[in-house]
Amino acid sequence: MILTEEDREKIYIAYSGKVMGYIMARVRRRAEAEDLTADVFEKVYRKIGEYDRTKSSLSTWIFTITRNTLIDAYRRQRPTEELSETLSDDTEIDEELLQSETLGELADALKRLDQELRDIIVLRYYDGKPLTEIATLMNLSYGAIKIRHQKALNEIRRMLSGEEPGRVVPLRVL
Repeated sequence: MILTEEDREKIYIAYSGKVMGYIMARVRRRAEAEDLTADVFEKVYRKIGEYDRTKSSLSTWIFTITRNTLIDAYRRQRPTEELSETLSDDTEIDEELLQSETLGELADALKRLDQELRDIIVLRYYDGKPLTEIATLMNLSYGAIKIRHQKALNEIRRMLSGEEPGRVVPLRVL
């Protein structure tokens, strides 16, 4: 399928705001978001011949390209980014927990978590994904992921502190 300039403009007008908003929520730097949005539409126009309307809607296809473009951008940045001394975000792990336990004990605790809870913790703290993106990846609502994330942190805290099963130990999560 070859797109006319008018077709390109219609697609851009219909989806650019949503794509930009999705990207802005994840990169939080306007210039980077604008560059990534431009990359997304360049790919959309170049790959439009691969789009199959029997498999998905145009919006789903465009957001798949958007998600993949973001993942590629994260991967390109990962080797060169340095971690901040203070890792602050909306779901910070209790610093006391991390400082007082060895990595081996933490790894053992992770192994004992249910697979779903372990996946949430790995995606959140190893891959650095926000809970909203984890919800999308796991096909769950944001609220469900937030609750399961808190449960996973509580379970890890309980295992590392030697508390009996079933007792909830509060974590300081913002």
